[in-house]
Amino acid sequence: MRLDKFLKVSRVIKRRTVANDACGAGRVTLNGKSAKPAADVKEGDIVEIRFGADTTKFRVLSVKDNVKKDEAAGMYETLK
Repeated sequence: MRLDKFLKVSRVIKRRTVANDACGAGRVTLNGKSAKPAADVKEGDIVEIRFGADTTKFRVLSVKDNVKKDEAAGMYETLK
């Protein structure tokens, strides 16, 4: 699955266009490397996003095309 779509489906970022812009601006890394919006996300990957001065890091647990709002948080595990 594309990185920008995963961020939207998992509800880490609310809109796909915002996820696309964040990736394009270099604020998203995938497994320690700067990631483009079309980067392929797989289970076990580590994603890190910089929101201003804050950084969110999480591990991808599952990749699904459609999930309900209640199940979206189960797609990833927040790391410190």
